[in-house]
Amino acid sequence: MMIVNIRKYCPVLLILGVIICSFTNDGVHLNDIQVIGSHNSYKIAIEEPLFNYLFKLDSSRAKSLQYSHIPLEEQLDLGLRNLELDVLYDPNGGYYSNPKGLEIVKNLGQEPMAFDKEQKLKKPGLKMFHIQDIDFRSHYLLFREGLLALKKWSDKHPNHTPIFILMNTKDDVIEKLRKPLPFTAKALDSIDIEIKSVFSAKQLITPDLVRGKHKTLEEAILKKGWPELNAVKGRFLFVLDEKEEKINRYLENHFSLKNRILFVNSKEGNPEAAFRIINDPIKDFDYIKELVAKGYMVRTRADSDTKQARTNDYTSFEKAKASGAQVISTDYYLPSKLFKSDFKISFENNTFERIK
Repeated sequence: MMIVNIRKYCPVLLILGVIICSFTNDGVHLNDIQVIGSHNSYKIAIEEPLFNYLFKLDSSRAKSLQYSHIPLEEQLDLGLRNLELDVLYDPNGGYYSNPKGLEIVKNLGQEPMAFDKEQKLKKPGLKMFHIQDIDFRSHYLLFREGLLALKKWSDKHPNHTPIFILMNTKDDVIEKLRKPLPFTAKALDSIDIEIKSVFSAKQLITPDLVRGKHKTLEEAILKKGWPELNAVKGRFLFVLDEKEEKINRYLENHFSLKNRILFVNSKEGNPEAAFRIINDPIKDFDYIKELVAKGYMVRTRADSDTKQARTNDYTSFEKAKASGAQVISTDYYLPSKLFKSDFKISFENNTFERIK
């Protein structure tokens, strides 16, 4: 159920002194909504023996990884409309098979939980999990597998509010863990290729769609604005959540993201700037409000690293809502089952989307 500004969006008939309101989305644009979604949405909790081992090595870091999610389809069934998917490049397949964490558990004298029985990690293509070797359990080990799950859900709910998907390309080198394959230009191209292998153009909100006849994407969102909500229902909008080096690599030969699938987190003033990722709604509250007022879309966070959930601190969430940021991510659309906490993020009446 959406919460609407009645004066702005609700046609009103005065009949016998009674106001009858027929709620519609007419005139509502994509950047007029506010949705809640999940962070590292595919993730399954690290199994207890391995978590305890990591906790002894670095308790703070281990605690930051102590969260888990239900399958993507179930999150969408709850009403979430934002997801975050991490991908690792593996063009030949098998590079991330047999994570070290399994051997660590065995060396502790315990039997690890079953993992990759179907040997999906041996298949070529993008993989989807959090951290190589230690945080590798995922509802969908293959990126394409996750995309197919999303498409299947969407096909059953063709009128759903657009779903915003953040993409992280994981290639950070971490000491003592296997060195990930780098996200070269070809690796970044593979993200577009895999998305297009699952979704048709009519199921996507792309930079080309938003840009229209304007010279640049930024000019389009500042002068024309984002598409009307009714025109883009049932679609997915993907965003590359990376720093300038990878963004520039993704932009090569694609001025203002022409013929690209992903939006990028480019700072305002750049021709491709449209969707910003500003993670701290407390520190950057005024900045987010300013961006939203100008016409940019912004994603921010209600919590991070399990900290707010452990102290029941809703300050970031309240600031995120008040900032006007259209997309708010959390690890706690449901309370944690991994440690004692009642912390839970939602809008009024346990909803996860609304019209601002």
